[in-house]
Amino acid sequence: MPNSIITGTGSYIPTLNIANAYFLDHEFFGANGKKNEKANIDIIQKFKEITCINERRYVTEDLNTSDIAFIAAEQALEGVDRESLDYIIVGQNFGDVRTATPSSDMVPSIAARVKHKLRIKNPYTVAFDILFGCPGWLQGMILSDYYIKSGDAKKILVIGAETLSRVSDPHDIDSMIYSDGAGAALVEATDRKGGILSHITRSDTFHEALLLRLGSSYGPELDPSRLFLKMDGHEIYKYAVRTVANAVKQSLDKAGLSLNDVKKVLIHQANQKMDEAILKRVFKLYQKEKNPEDIMPMTISWLGNSSVATLPTLFDLLQRGKLNNHVLHSGDIAVFASVGAGMNINSMVYQMP
Repeated sequence: MPNSIITGTGSYIPTLNIANAYFLDHEFFGANGKKNEKANIDIIQKFKEITCINERRYVTEDLNTSDIAFIAAEQALEGVDRESLDYIIVGQNFGDVRTATPSSDMVPSIAARVKHKLRIKNPYTVAFDILFGCPGWLQGMILSDYYIKSGDAKKILVIGAETLSRVSDPHDIDSMIYSDGAGAALVEATDRKGGILSHITRSDTFHEALLLRLGSSYGPELDPSRLFLKMDGHEIYKYAVRTVANAVKQSLDKAGLSLNDVKKVLIHQANQKMDEAILKRVFKLYQKEKNPEDIMPMTISWLGNSSVATLPTLFDLLQRGKLNNHVLHSGDIAVFASVGAGMNINSMVYQMP
């Protein structure tokens, strides 16, 4: 049975650097439509304390989700025959959302648009999207492993791309979390040792389905028919801390490994304090003590939360030596984990070839 190895990575970090000060002139309202009476400078300071976000990245008006997905794809495919791809899988949630007409354009799929931009003629390069919340890219990686191990594919491009700045309510404090970006990974079937060792996925919809959803602006002057991304942040925090650590342990158990074998834990960049709480819970499950800064690289302080793009971007930057002292060597074990709308959770254990 072949192993699923990441042989190329790429990412696109948007050029518009949006510091927290950008929100000083915003008018923030609550879900009840009442204006937040706190001074914006105090709101921003509290937001920074909770999330550790100092800045985030937005795309320029001339770019859309399919554009930045294509840019990340080109990096991941450098030196590769594009016609040899069996699948192009894109994790995304809103399609192309143009500034002038802020509605989701989902047809054709982002994957089909990326294949078109790559000028691939091969009709058997199958292109499709995954709408799976923030864990979409990681679920695409899990699907690629199934395809490769079944013998159905040898080369799969998995992309995560999102432009959350286009679906963020400017009157909602939560809008400060969101950002834009794209990341990609090329996964190939090989006899080399390592690659994807195990994975686990769960969907909790009985009570948690609507913790992340679309809704009208909190601001009274915006058209109520226009929908924006909304979330119950505190409930999501509790849900994530309660469940993600268990998924990480399940994936490690499935691979026959323990926390002692893990060099890095790569968690979806949603909220630094939340990720630290999740990692602390993982440590508790194994009755271990480790320094989070040694095992868990973070990008949220300067990139914000770009949904499906955070994990592939994080891994690409890690591979390119752009995350301070964080490195992965041949044989090292990394665990990827994500949580998001659905609510969905997944975890994947990967060994560097």
